[in-house]
This record gives sequence, C-alpha cells and structure tokens, in this order.
Amino acid sequence: MEPQKILLVDDEPDILEFLGYNLRKEGYQVFTCNNGKDALAKAKDVLPHLIILDVMMPGMDGIETCREIRQIPDLQSAIIIFLTARGEDYSQIAGFDAGADDYVTKPIKPRVLVSRVKALLRRYKDKEPEELDGQVKTMREFTIDREKYIVIKEGAEISLPRKEFELLSLLASKPNKVFTREEILATIWGSDVIVGDRTIDVHVRKIREKLNTMSIKTIKGVGYKFES
Repeated sequence: MEPQKILLVDDEPDILEFLGYNLRKEGYQVFTCNNGKDALAKAKDVLPHLIILDVMMPGMDGIETCREIRQIPDLQSAIIIFLTARGEDYSQIAGFDAGADDYVTKPIKPRVLVSRVKALLRRYKDKEPEELDGQVKTMREFTIDREKYIVIKEGAEISLPRKEFELLSLLASKPNKVFTREEILATIWGSDVIVGDRTIDVHVRKIREKLNTMSIKTIKGVGYKFES
C-alpha cells in the first residue's frame, strides 16, 4: 500500500527538518516547502492527503495559501492543519474560515502532532467507502452529490471544503432532526481531535454564505438542524 502523503510548509528550516523526520519515522511520505507559493505548486503536483501549514509566513501567509488550495478541485478533500504561535480566537476562526480542518499551536510537541495527524487521516480513510457510494441527495434548494463531492444549486456546481461538505451532508441526512453540538463534533471531527468552541459556528456560517441558504437553523443552546 502506498504511504499517505503529507505536505509540510514552514519558513523555518529547523521545523521542516524536525517535523519531517518525525512524520517520516511514522511511515508517511513527506514533502516540504518553505513558502506559500511553492506549496501551491507542490500540492497540485503531489496531491497530498494532508497539508500542515504555518500561519505566519512572509509573502503568502498560511491563511491565504489555504484559501488558494481550497480553490483547487483535486484538493477539496485534502486535510489541512495550521501551525500557529497564536492562541487567540481570531487565529483559530480565521483558519477555519479559510478552510482548515484543525490547528496545532507552537511550540510543537512531535507526539501531539503525530497523534493529531493519525486521528485526522484515520477519519479520512474511514469515511472513504461511504463517500464513494455514489449517494445523491436532492433537497428543496440543492442536490448533494457525495460521489463527486459537490453541491448543485440552480445548475451550478459548488465545491465546499471537506469539513463544510461533511457537516452539510450530516445535517441534510435527517431533515428537521436537531443535531447537538456534541453529536456534530464527534461525527465530523471525532473524539481524538480537539477543536475550538466556535468551529461549528464558523463552518455553518460559511455554508450559509456559499449556498445562499437559511435552511440550516440554529437551535440556541443545543445545536443545528436542516429544515426541509
């Protein structure tokens, strides 16, 4: 079986060497870049399963690089983790807003990063059979095609980042059912991954904006539902 591919992007050579060594030791195929522009080219070339992006880089920073990556159809399902020295909510929200799946704060403990990578890639692998079933679900406003990983609205195809697509699919799978925040986090992010309290809110807001829909209703103090 071909090893899973990871693209590691950071402008600090020591971090590239240090993290690259630890990830290769776990059997991953690791590619490295020291800036956002090269990362875009490398990502298009190797199509990594997972991308680790430093937020603070000169020129094209991690947030902008992430947004650009999410515009590439072949990389819609790639997992993106941000490396950030910031602990503020702003950094986390900006990252999720750009299409990231998770974040790890510096200074980085290799065991923590490797554990986070394994958890995310395990969920990536576990979900593949379900996503390849060719399931198409037609709602009042749009159609969700899980095989092609797209949403079709008024004849136009709309690509969503992986977590946004999974969240929309989950809510739409049982119209009018209220999914608690705990259910959503456990299903979409998994118990092995720690994310901020605002993560779901950011993803729902982006889905509403991109699909121009208010079908996803907020149930205050509980969670969300897809209103049919």
